[in-house]
Amino acid sequence: MSITKIGPKHQVTIPKDVFEALHLGVGDILDAEVHGGKLVLVPKRLTEKAPAPRLTSVEQNLLVRARGKIERIRKDLASARGLTSAEADVAARVGLIDADQRWWWTEAWQRGERQAERDLRAGRTKVVESVEDLIEDLRAQ
Repeated sequence: MSITKIGPKHQVTIPKDVFEALHLGVGDILDAEVHGGKLVLVPKRLTEKAPAPRLTSVEQNLLVRARGKIERIRKDLASARGLTSAEADVAARVGLIDADQRWWWTEAWQRGERQAERDLRAGRTKVVESVEDLIEDLRAQ
């Protein structure tokens, strides 16, 4: 049995052996209850952890490549390559990217993103004040 004391702000330090035995982490939430004159602290799981999907070795390799590409896209949109369809599927399956946004990460879409980014950097853009101004500008071209 471990011993602890109550601090000046009613704080209690959980002994290391108890902390580790319950697999607690900093910031975890505990329910505090009184049962038969005893203080009972119960770890509270606010959300259930979804089981990680099983991946084949091929899918694991696809995921490694997808992670690298996603990181490069986030760092430098103008030159990074997009994901293949298979990489995007695996990345969405494991929650690395939102499945509803899977299309945005693909090479087909990223090709357009790279061009738009180059146009922005080169100053080949025009600011319009309203939809009417945009329509007028498009008609003039």
